[in-house]
Amino acid sequence: MEKDLRIKSQVFSDNTMRAPNRAMLRAVGVTDEDFQKPMIGVASTWSEVTPCNIHIDDLAVSAKKGAREAGGTPLIFNTITVSDGISMGTQGMRYSLPSRDLIADSIETVVGAENLDGFVAIGACDKNIPGCMIAIANADVPAIFVYGGTISPGSHNGKDIDIVSVFEGVGKHNNGDISDEELKNIECRACPGAGACGGMYTANTMASAVEAMGMSLPGSSSNPAESDEKAEDCAKAGEAVYKLLDKGIYPKDIMTKEAFENAMTVVMALGGSTNAILHLLGMAHAIGVDITIDDFNRIQEKTPHLADLKPSGKYVMQDLHRVGGVQAVMKRLYEAGYLHGDCLTVTGKTVAENLADAPSLAADQQIIAPLDNPKRADGPLIVLKGNLAPKGAVAKVSGVKVKRHTGPARVFNTEQEATDAVRRNEIQEGDVLVIRYVGPKGGPGMPEMLSVSSLLVGKGLGEKVALLTDGRFSGGTHGLVVGHIAPEAQTGAPIALLQEGDSVTIDSEKKEISAAISEDEFARRKAEWIAPPLYKKGVLGKYAHNVSCSSKGAVTDFLDQDE
Repeated sequence: MEKDLRIKSQVFSDNTMRAPNRAMLRAVGVTDEDFQKPMIGVASTWSEVTPCNIHIDDLAVSAKKGAREAGGTPLIFNTITVSDGISMGTQGMRYSLPSRDLIADSIETVVGAENLDGFVAIGACDKNIPGCMIAIANADVPAIFVYGGTISPGSHNGKDIDIVSVFEGVGKHNNGDISDEELKNIECRACPGAGACGGMYTANTMASAVEAMGMSLPGSSSNPAESDEKAEDCAKAGEAVYKLLDKGIYPKDIMTKEAFENAMTVVMALGGSTNAILHLLGMAHAIGVDITIDDFNRIQEKTPHLADLKPSGKYVMQDLHRVGGVQAVMKRLYEAGYLHGDCLTVTGKTVAENLADAPSLAADQQIIAPLDNPKRADGPLIVLKGNLAPKGAVAKVSGVKVKRHTGPARVFNTEQEATDAVRRNEIQEGDVLVIRYVGPKGGPGMPEMLSVSSLLVGKGLGEKVALLTDGRFSGGTHGLVVGHIAPEAQTGAPIALLQEGDSVTIDSEKKEISAAISEDEFARRKAEWIAPPLYKKGVLGKYAHNVSCSSKGAVTDFLDQDE
């Protein structure tokens, strides 16, 4: 190790008063020689509760090996994960978004308490990735993120399927279009092994965004979970953290506003999840970068949608990997002037320098459209505003042919009530299905509405019924849906004052969402509105009392909660 390499953990070897600290570390295998090296953490999200993370224990060992060979003293520690796909449609879904902040807080706690000099964070499922990145921002030591990788697609009747195929199969089954046996066959074939959900859903979206931001090694986001490349990613990440320490490169040097704009651009080009807006806002807040919800429309207006990826397209992340991966997409975007090439990355090089060595997209590939013939001239993630969402709402319009929808509001205060109404065929073509009191505070936890949206798609109502909510949608959701309506109903916002039969209009071209209700009528209803009691028990109670508005990223350390 270089003698002038300044490391926090050096206090353990420099001060005789630290003998008790050293004694504890000796018990886990740290030697005299190790005390002279930087201590590098490996934050593992390994767990048996989800296929997304089932393989990460081996990946953590690879990262540890890389860090040790580079000259560090590596130590593995764990944090939690939950599976959105398993909790979807149940009360457990309320814990999903809060887990992002629990992951972030737990990693920051270990890094700070153990005086770690740097760390590798390995995540896979939806909330692991922004959770790890928020921790990286708050810990303020050299760090790098590694994505656990995408799952391979399942196969049924000669077609690729995934977890969303199962959710939509439930809708088809409820509609009488498929048998019990057919639904069981889809269920048994959808998830064939380890890795995160295969389409351009939230996990793959956020992994792509982090790579575009420069916080993971080039190629890392599209290397599949069960591949030699993924194990190599982790070993190289352990080595890279040591080099970041040596060069004095910190997350704040990489996670700049221009880097966030690169991430937003790649998300738009790939047709990523609506959750990207929520998580990128949360990450920007943690690192202190001024990104607002309105910046997404600014990037959306000038970025073409290029990728034919699920849920609105045909292909999955593994297919993109085969034709060059996210780096190849970035190369196409950079050469056309869509990316900031001078942004620093965890390689110690700039985006432009990394892309000089990146592969180009395969000549015969069909997954990424040419820039002169995109799937859509602008990005598919849009922020709408209006008298129903004064602080914004989020819609994903890729593959949606309906540009404007006006219909009567069908109002429900719980997801279960709305789901039951859909199953009973009480929601008809032209309706505007509203699910409220499921925002960050009201849920609490801002659950995703994949079950009910998939029911609508399975029943053939995906673009015939509009679905509005102050909750979230899965990255696998598609159809005429608008989420993240802010402010949320729990605060007495306009969505709380909506009544059955009110006329509601969604206009994606004008980016408006409004109800045919006058300001005076809104004021009259507000005077009669009574706030539901805020949840108080356990982790959800803590979350409900501390979380900010979704338009601010639903962060839990935002001082002005009125925002």
